[in-house]
Amino acid sequence: MILTVTLNTALDVTYRVPRMRPHASHRVSEVTERPGGKGVNVARVLGALGCEVTATGFAGGPVGEVLRGLLAGAPGVVDALLPCAGTTRRTLAVVDESAGDTTQFNEAGPHITPAEWAAFRDRYEDLLRPARAVALCGSLPPGVPVGAYAVLVRAARAAGVPVLLDTSGEPLRRGVAARPEMIKPNAAELAELTGSRDPLPATRDARRRGAHAVITSLGADGLLAATAQGTWQAAPPRALTGNPTGAGDSVVAGLLSALTEGLDWPERLARAVALSAATVHAPAAGEFDPRTYEEVRGSVKVTAP
Repeated sequence: MILTVTLNTALDVTYRVPRMRPHASHRVSEVTERPGGKGVNVARVLGALGCEVTATGFAGGPVGEVLRGLLAGAPGVVDALLPCAGTTRRTLAVVDESAGDTTQFNEAGPHITPAEWAAFRDRYEDLLRPARAVALCGSLPPGVPVGAYAVLVRAARAAGVPVLLDTSGEPLRRGVAARPEMIKPNAAELAELTGSRDPLPATRDARRRGAHAVITSLGADGLLAATAQGTWQAAPPRALTGNPTGAGDSVVAGLLSALTEGLDWPERLARAVALSAATVHAPAAGEFDPRTYEEVRGSVKVTAP
């Protein structure tokens, strides 16, 4: 079983409009709602790949009820979300069909009480026992300590479970020091962590800070990975247009599924890049287009930078 942690779950709402114009009214051509938050998106992709996956974190209020109802329809995903007194946040993605880009609006999330955080830590340690890998993903909701991910990384390491951390800012900085198996920043998050905007030395620097492997998302240019076994860049065969929301979460799903199968790093990176590309062609985060995935997977270029 792969365990995903989303402390700040969300109901993801996607609007599609013919053209996005500032200071104007828009007619929405399509609306989709999905259970979201980065770890929930990872869980849904893993479930679609046929993996056994359990999703935990917090869900509360009427929005949380909608999220859990939608999550119940996700193939292969076991719902282990804990209730909270506050209301789960919403995110809104507005897809501009003419330009092919997306504008994102993210709410902050519910306030988590000390008692709710303590209950989560107890549940998390129980869920680690059958887990083969764990993903810690996304922002921290108000009330959760900034060092929360460092605590969860250390618990996973004590249980002998490899952990991938995907967050940003101070939670990432503290989490890296706890020595996770992998981190997956994007270029901006990596620059904030290391102070360098040159991806190759910054990726290596982030690894020296504690992570066993650092996999940096480079957008349309694919992934850059620094590991104990070597350094690689993995790029898709062509640029793809569409909705990039959730593409990074599909990278996490690809890396974790390949890890549990014992694949080597070039194969892990090829799978992650193909899933990311296939997510750009999907209607919403947490999904991927199977045809694009099969087309791209065998054509990803993995080279030494």
